[in-house]
Amino acid sequence: MVLYSLIRTFASKKKMRVLIVNTSERTGGAAVAANRLMKALNNNGVKAKMLVRDKETDTLTVVGLPKSPINRWRFLWERLVIFCRLHFQRQHLFEVDLANTGADITSLREFQEADIIHLHWINQGMLSLGGIRKILRSGKPVVWTMHDIWPATAICHVTMGCKHFTTQCCNCRLLPNGGSAHDLSTSIWQKKFRMLEDENIYYVACSRWLESEAKKSALLKGQKITSVPNPIDTHIYNRRNKQEARERLGLPLDKKLILFASQRVTNENKGMGYLIEACQQLKDIPNLGMVILGGHAEEFNSHLSPLASHLSIFPLGYVNDEHRIVDVYNAVDVFVLPSLSENLPNTIMEAMACGVPCVGFKVGGIPEEIDHKRNGYVANYRDAEDLAKGIRWILTEADYDALSHHAIHKVAQNYSQQSVAMKYLDVYHQAMAFKHYRL
Repeated sequence: MVLYSLIRTFASKKKMRVLIVNTSERTGGAAVAANRLMKALNNNGVKAKMLVRDKETDTLTVVGLPKSPINRWRFLWERLVIFCRLHFQRQHLFEVDLANTGADITSLREFQEADIIHLHWINQGMLSLGGIRKILRSGKPVVWTMHDIWPATAICHVTMGCKHFTTQCCNCRLLPNGGSAHDLSTSIWQKKFRMLEDENIYYVACSRWLESEAKKSALLKGQKITSVPNPIDTHIYNRRNKQEARERLGLPLDKKLILFASQRVTNENKGMGYLIEACQQLKDIPNLGMVILGGHAEEFNSHLSPLASHLSIFPLGYVNDEHRIVDVYNAVDVFVLPSLSENLPNTIMEAMACGVPCVGFKVGGIPEEIDHKRNGYVANYRDAEDLAKGIRWILTEADYDALSHHAIHKVAQNYSQQSVAMKYLDVYHQAMAFKHYRL
């Protein structure tokens, strides 16, 4: 405690420098969360920068890796190795990561200037296990925000009930024929174990659920693990006039609208089948429509054709403009996320910030965001009937204004920039103390 107090006193006398490392600047939930954290930290007395492989804007606080064709080849090389180990089958090609190649960031000026190295989602050729080991040997405190379970397993991002990571990964369900006792997952597990040998990382899960899962991992035994939610800018994501939002988007004013968002319908983990089954039980609700965010319109239309007789479909495609996304949330009456595996979804947080009640399965961090029948509805896992019950309850039975009010209040209290930034400042100070204690 004395060392922790001394570090806090020293840090308070100078502006702490944090380098946030993520594969992409804006693409994907982890990128969005990392970007929001950078802004939250900079707004609360920290000098934060973001280092990415895929730089997509001219933001000065975001730095891209030195331009080189090798950045692209690292990604392709890892996929090729995985493709070969999958016996040239594409089924699980993007569900597995090896971190067998990546950039060495320790020589970059941004790295050398930083007091804290904060890793986020660093897969697909951003960092290798050897590169992470080199970061650890630099002597700088390392914090790693877990956007999924990959840092605590060998090769998978979603365990789907597999418990091998609690002892040692093997017989991996994602490998041909269910893997073996000495398969690819075993060899990567051993490499991760060697990476962490005599080193420490302060792990931060985005949800209490993921924190509890990470603490079961034999790989992370002896490491510090806690949970801090992702932040959201409530100055951008907030409740606005529903009619005006619908007019800007060209959506009808007289319908009750359900929102569903997914990059691809074919991803079974997103639970599209359960949503379709649930909506088939809502035929008696008049003027019902569904707004689709993301994906390809043709894909959605083909999957949603069974609902066409009683449900109007409004596909909006991919929307990158943040203000337009806020309009989408404000235009709908309920947001449904029927995912079968989730950490702490940004989409639920965004919808709630806009006063939109949400429905999701009781899985992962969803029950931490949605307080059942207070600001939304938590349905029984893989239960389409209960999912339909939740949608119906919000649209036709509940006190909608009260739900909306409680949703906004929950976000303001738990996920605001200042709230999350203060929690991470405490983590950084603890990580510095933890590093010096271990040394």
